[in-house]
Amino acid sequence: MTTDEPLPERVLVVTAHPDDVDFGAAGTVASWTASGVSVAYCVCTDGQAGGFDRDVPRERIPEIRRDEQRAAAAVVGVHDVRFLGHVDGELEPTRELVREIVRVIRSVRPQRVVLPNPERWWDRIAASHPDHLAAGEAAIRAVYPFARNPFAFPELLAEHLEPWTVSEVWVSAVPDPTVFVDVTDTFELKIEAIMAHASQHPEPDRVRPMVREWLAANAERAGWPQGRLAEAFRVHRTA
Repeated sequence: MTTDEPLPERVLVVTAHPDDVDFGAAGTVASWTASGVSVAYCVCTDGQAGGFDRDVPRERIPEIRRDEQRAAAAVVGVHDVRFLGHVDGELEPTRELVREIVRVIRSVRPQRVVLPNPERWWDRIAASHPDHLAAGEAAIRAVYPFARNPFAFPELLAEHLEPWTVSEVWVSAVPDPTVFVDVTDTFELKIEAIMAHASQHPEPDRVRPMVREWLAANAERAGWPQGRLAEAFRVHRTA
């Protein structure tokens, strides 16, 4: 199905790594920003374990990946990108991580949060990187109950961050999507955003056909005509 509900004013996308949002939702984000929605990104790690070039010093990777994510975000109209700075491959849904995401939610005050699937997808194991599971679990804990509870993390009140209730979450990388977004017209922007992460593409010529195949399969599952492309999500009301 598609959603014909009014667009929110603000959306927050929580991801584990730089480039996760671009593979999973950049086409959708581009359509939202083009319609006037304010979108912010919260990236939990700096992607230190990513890349393919062993000649690049590992200590340079966090800066490289942050710069790539900022550039990719700008392609789809996002200019608020926040990095939590955790270590790639070591993310856990700790109290600290939940509090950090609550801080971002209370700052951005989104009606909608896009987050990774916190449940392992056994038939597509690559979608279930442990960092993705941890980011998804921490994000949904932040959405409910902590961001809306004035007595959770009272130290945030001292930062003038009042409680905020997120109305709904959109979960990406799911085997059972409930909403398909037509990204046919934003496909080129999505590819440009993905390719901004140059440090992650040892075979860049493979990216476009691979991503097109994924999106075409989503559109087919939605029952759309051949040639359409879709990103897929499971949507849950949280308020």
